[in-house]
Amino acid sequence: MVDASFQDGNENPVRLLAQTVEDLEVISTLVQDAVGQNSEVSWMPRHNRFALMINRFRWEDQANATLQSRPFERVQATLVISNVLKAGADGINSRDKESIFSVLSIAFVSQEDAAGEVVVTLAGDGAIRLKVECLDVCLTDMSRPYKARAKLAPAHKLT
Repeated sequence: MVDASFQDGNENPVRLLAQTVEDLEVISTLVQDAVGQNSEVSWMPRHNRFALMINRFRWEDQANATLQSRPFERVQATLVISNVLKAGADGINSRDKESIFSVLSIAFVSQEDAAGEVVVTLAGDGAIRLKVECLDVCLTDMSRPYKARAKLAPAHKLT
């Protein structure tokens, strides 16, 4: 049996569920450099759910786009974290609905039993911190891919 590769899902929408730290690392990689707007963030305490609508860079298509000399793509996606007991944010003005954010990573900080904290780290020293009963994160592409406005793939300086 051979593991699936990024190329196997070339044109199919992504729908991934993370229930382990290893699963979450895959989702974190796929949402790196995703952008969103505060008005597209929803905390639903009665349903123990936190959701973000994001425009993610299609990292899984970057190599093919480069080889085919075609524009890079983004896709609108939802990132839903379930079993959330408490939500908080650092360095974010949640009242400014027009504010744009950029996702750097998503991590899980384990506590007792299966509980812990999902931390969505944002560019500019911001973070969303979600206390969860257990790890349950779902990434779902919601639109067809579209050309990314920026002509270059996102890049980060290593320090």
